Amino acid sequence: MGAGCCKPEAIDFDAEVNLFHFYLLRSVGKGAFGKVRVVQHKQSKTLYALKYINKAKCVKMKAVANIVQERRLLEEIDHPFVVNLRYAFQDDENCFFVLDLMLGGDLRFHLDRAGHMAEDVVRFFVAEIAMAVDYLHSKRIVHRDLKPDNILLDERGHAHITDFNIAVHFSEPKPLTGVAGSMAYMAPEVLTKRGYSAQVDFWSLGILAFELLFVKRPFRGKTNSALTNSILHEALHWPDDATERCSTEGMQAIRGFLERDPNKRLGYRPGGGGFEDIKAHPWFAGIDWDALYNKQVVPPFEPDSKRANFDATHELEELLLEENPLKARKRKDNADTESMSPEMRMMEEHFTVFDYQRSQRRSYYRQPSYTTMSGSTAATGTGHVFTPSRPYTPSSDVGRRSLEAQIMEGGGMAHLGSRGMGRQLDGESPIELTPQLTPQGSRR
Repeated sequence: MGAGCCKPEAIDFDAEVNLFHFYLLRSVGKGAFGKVRVVQHKQSKTLYALKYINKAKCVKMKAVANIVQERRLLEEIDHPFVVNLRYAFQDDENCFFVLDLMLGGDLRFHLDRAGHMAEDVVRFFVAEIAMAVDYLHSKRIVHRDLKPDNILLDERGHAHITDFNIAVHFSEPKPLTGVAGSMAYMAPEVLTKRGYSAQVDFWSLGILAFELLFVKRPFRGKTNSALTNSILHEALHWPDDATERCSTEGMQAIRGFLERDPNKRLGYRPGGGGFEDIKAHPWFAGIDWDALYNKQVVPPFEPDSKRANFDATHELEELLLEENPLKARKRKDNADTESMSPEMRMMEEHFTVFDYQRSQRRSYYRQPSYTTMSGSTAATGTGHVFTPSRPYTPSSDVGRRSLEAQIMEGGGMAHLGSRGMGRQLDGESPIELTPQLTPQGSRR
């Protein structure tokens, strides 16, 4: 008799996207201040990965600038070998990224499971990742955190770059200086703080290739200072069985990626065109790059769809330990942004709604300029200018301007060494927000 009171409200799919538009399925990953779960769009029935970040924790960890930066960069990106953004929105508690669902898990998971990977598999992954990196660099984006944890496989075995939390726009006139990323994958020029640019991603790609082939990394140390010294000064050390696992051409390619002089590094050529050097390298001979881009090449490694490709404890923790489980909630009407802290106000105003079916992808990159004492204009800066969605009022205080500066510098956490730098010693992996997703995640 009283069942009518419990009838759910109709969902308006013509309205701005929100959490009510999705079924919440299983939890598959977590990080320092956010989690990842599989969701299904109620109208299209398409499965996605939902990364959601608690606003209060984000403010506490001084990561607001990174979240806004990641949201903006992902709006710009659309590539076959990137985990692309499909929707973005927020409620009163969380910011949400709805991303391509990768069913095959991450390379860290598969490396731990398999022990090491065959050379043809590694070459395939490196080729796809290099193509994505070249695309990012064409957009003047440097990822700064390439490693096995941040490479996700689809169900067929194609590689995709994820986690743009410390990615940033770059501009040649003024190199980046923030120490950002996981220390074991950092290029020498990042550690010396003398300025760097897009070349750092190719160094990280070389470390990644080495690790996939030989399980261990080429530069190691039990302390941060020892690891820094190894990266900056020690010769590239190959395992005793290196020639059994990798061809001469493969070792030459890795050595090219791990060139300490960034202007001589494989993949980078002063003035542009460095990706052509990768395509022409003997290790990649025979690759049909057009077919690879169109995913017409059959991957040499296919994830096992009958086994879980992520740590199943995430879902158990969600069920047993979560004090405030995720659910769709209506937003408060007419939020008073003037009463918010500068950080909360920044998220409110600049973590804007994105819908890939309705919104045209755009870049927030602007070539910066300044006026010299003579009145002429010259290029300068990091290459990314904070562009507000509406004019600022006198309420824009010092704290707010500081946040804007953080975005131009690549995010607040960039200068803290990313999420795991301080504990990224040999053999360790930092906690991630990376989606580690599985076909089982599509089932309740």
